[in-house]
Amino acid sequence: MASGFKFELVSPERLLLSEQVTSVRAPGVEGYFTIMAGHAPLMTTLKPGMVDAQLASGGTKRIYVQGGFADIGPDSFTLLAEHATPAEEMKSGEFDRQITELETTLSTVADNDDARARTEQRLADLRNARVEL
Repeated sequence: MASGFKFELVSPERLLLSEQVTSVRAPGVEGYFTIMAGHAPLMTTLKPGMVDAQLASGGTKRIYVQGGFADIGPDSFTLLAEHATPAEEMKSGEFDRQITELETTLSTVADNDDARARTEQRLADLRNARVEL
């Protein structure tokens, strides 16, 4: 059996990955974090960004998530994504389209500080994820 731990990435649409991995880098709300075998139990929320899974069989799997939750244990990691797309299916044009939509939204929420702050953060997250693509 391959070394590492079980990683599953699930979105409402489908199971995107269920593999043995040696490490996973994920976008936490306070910054990226890396999980390896034997990690202390942890539950946390995720922001939009790229998930990089180092497969125990070799290679890397990259998946863009639009937020979600992570349930981490010493021998498993389950990531429940709000929405997820494998990096090879992402097109920079899709990021550009979403960025343009958010820039338009900013003008409509100018008088609402909370909505404006959330929109600005989402816009920054998308721009950062686009750079990672």
